[in-house]
Amino acid sequence: MDSFPLLSTIAYLPLLGALVIFFAPRAGRDLSRTIALVAASASFVFSVIMLLAFDHNAEFQFTERRVWLEDLGVSYFMGADGIAVLLIALTTLLSLIAVVWSWDTVRTRTREYYIAVLLLETGMLGVFMALDLFIFYIFWELMLIPMALLIGIWGSTNRVYASVKFFLYTLFGSLLMLVGIVAVYQSYFNETGIRSLNILELQGGDYSRVFQFWVFAAFFIAFAVKVPMFPFHTWLPDAHVEAPTAASVILAAVMLKMGGYGMLRFNLPLFPEGTADWAPVIIVLSVVAILYGAFVALVQPDMKKLIAYSSVSHMGFVTLGIFILNLQGLNGAMMVMLAHGFNTGALFLIVGVVYERAHTRSISAFGGLASRMPAWSGYFVLFMFASIGLPGLSGFVGEFLVALGTWEYNRLAAVFTFAVVIFAAWYMLWLVQRVVFERASGQEPDPGDTELTAAERAEIAGHGGDREGGEHGHAAPLPVSGGSHEAPAHAVHEGQLDSSHWPDLTTKEALTLAPLAVLTIVTGIYPKPIFDIVEPSFRAILDAAMRVVSG
Repeated sequence: MDSFPLLSTIAYLPLLGALVIFFAPRAGRDLSRTIALVAASASFVFSVIMLLAFDHNAEFQFTERRVWLEDLGVSYFMGADGIAVLLIALTTLLSLIAVVWSWDTVRTRTREYYIAVLLLETGMLGVFMALDLFIFYIFWELMLIPMALLIGIWGSTNRVYASVKFFLYTLFGSLLMLVGIVAVYQSYFNETGIRSLNILELQGGDYSRVFQFWVFAAFFIAFAVKVPMFPFHTWLPDAHVEAPTAASVILAAVMLKMGGYGMLRFNLPLFPEGTADWAPVIIVLSVVAILYGAFVALVQPDMKKLIAYSSVSHMGFVTLGIFILNLQGLNGAMMVMLAHGFNTGALFLIVGVVYERAHTRSISAFGGLASRMPAWSGYFVLFMFASIGLPGLSGFVGEFLVALGTWEYNRLAAVFTFAVVIFAAWYMLWLVQRVVFERASGQEPDPGDTELTAAERAEIAGHGGDREGGEHGHAAPLPVSGGSHEAPAHAVHEGQLDSSHWPDLTTKEALTLAPLAVLTIVTGIYPKPIFDIVEPSFRAILDAAMRVVSG
């Protein structure tokens, strides 16, 4: 295994698939999606092999190193520690799910679509593997263009605006990071006379505290935009709302984690004194992000936008856990990243299901789906409970560890952190009640409900009977409830759609969601294998940083 280029195989199989689709003569929809499925599946299988072969220590493993631009000190250097292997596996899993989900939902320009998805996967994988700053920056920029295209071409009404906004925000952060890379490169050369962009070598540089303060900020802002962290978050709701379902899944479940990974890989090891100087400010911003995301999610009328703002809140736990600089916080931050990948990725898929049937994501348009779509509702409730941190599910473990680590750091910040769980439960449970359990348009009332008025019974009866489904068995175009009379006390909401002919989850949809459901349950009950993988790396990062700061 040592001589086999495992990481390159995982990273470049999607790229190979994209090239095959591009050069295949007359590659239509069927051939394009089949090639994409094979490439994404193969990459996932090799990532599982990597995960099983990983030795639980702090060393970088599966390393590949070749001199590339010797005069500039650039080498093709790839490797993975405990932090990276988990995120690599998460990336290949979610990318495979995105390809499967797109199988029958993407009907236009499918050849270009699957090329973009596969290029995006290669870019994300390279970010988690690169141990040379030049290589890292190439992969960082590579993933930007495919995602912008996925939003801008296959998105919703305002897709171009959302795509340009995403591109400009990320490009701004990338340019700051490029300035930081050049500064570190030149400083290390001035100190040692050696030209190197090897991350492990650069960690041994003797950088002044003032230098670390400013270059830390350049790297941090680039990663904070990607997290996204308050106040750099405003691109995210637009991108999520306009992106196609599979792109929303990749964006939430993988791309946001690249920001947290960058902070762990670069900010803490390269700039320990800069980390100590900036940590109090970042902790305050993290607590603000947690609260802000929860409060803004409360007033969102669109399901996708509500989940997007909940991501701002959840990723606030990640940055908080990283910069309280203790082992509990780092373990918690990693667990939050993984749980957010499982839960929020699944929630975007679930919202995509009803969007395919109803062509709207407006919360007010839905109700009573528990009786109409029981399998869909079961998954929806499961992942909502996981997202609010119900004990026994993946979301609880990470947030609880971050809260404990924050209590050790500052009790006032911990109080705010605990309080936000209440608000998260508030907006998530409200959404569940409104969409899943509230009585639907055309749904027969409970016979025991004696408070229904004659007008309400007449209204409900008026929506009875069968209607012919639309294309692919979906509902015919959007009949709504309500009339000119005043709505009775127990009437359904005006404007609510008739869901009586919406099909429940298809076999493909249910099976695609199943692995995420299993992961969120298993990691919530037994997270120890995850901590066994990442804890040695976190101990090494903390020990090195503390030696510099205290010395």
